[in-house]
Amino acid sequence: MRKAKPKKRVILPDPVYGDSLVTRFVNDMMVDGKKSIAFKIFYSAMDIVGKKTADTGKTPTEVWKKAMENITPDVEVKSKRIGGATFQVPQEIRPSRKESIGVKNLIKYARLRSGHSMAEKLAAEIVAAYNEEGAAFKKKEDTHRMAEANKAYANFSRM
Repeated sequence: MRKAKPKKRVILPDPVYGDSLVTRFVNDMMVDGKKSIAFKIFYSAMDIVGKKTADTGKTPTEVWKKAMENITPDVEVKSKRIGGATFQVPQEIRPSRKESIGVKNLIKYARLRSGHSMAEKLAAEIVAAYNEEGAAFKKKEDTHRMAEANKAYANFSRM
C-alpha cells in the first residue's frame, strides 16, 4: 500500500450502559442520522428484553451480549476465482469484522420481523438469538455450514 493505514476512530461509550459496543450497535441501526431516535429504540428494546427475560435473573445487557455472542460467526466463505472455476473458500474473520457482521445481521433480521414498533421487533430478535433461535442465529449456522462444506478449498486462501 502507498499510504499508511487509516486511524481507527474512537467510539465513545453510550450514556446509559457505558459500553462502546452499544454505541456501535446504535450507529448501525441509525437511519438518516437520527441517533437520538436510534438510542430510544435500543433502550426501549432493552426494557422489553428485561421484561421478557425477568425469570432468567440476568440483566438486559447480559442477555443482549449473550445474543450477540450467539449470532457472531467465526468463519465466512469468500468467492475466489482459480483457473476459470469459482470456489467458495472458507476464511477466519478478524474480531472487529465478526462484531460488525453480528450487529448487522441482528439489525437486518429485526427489521424483517413482523411487529408493531422497531423496539418490539428488536427485542424479539434479541430474545430469539439469546435462546439460539431466530433468523440471525440461522444465518450464522448457515454460514458455518457453508464453510464446513467447502473446507476442502481452505488451501486456496493462501494464494
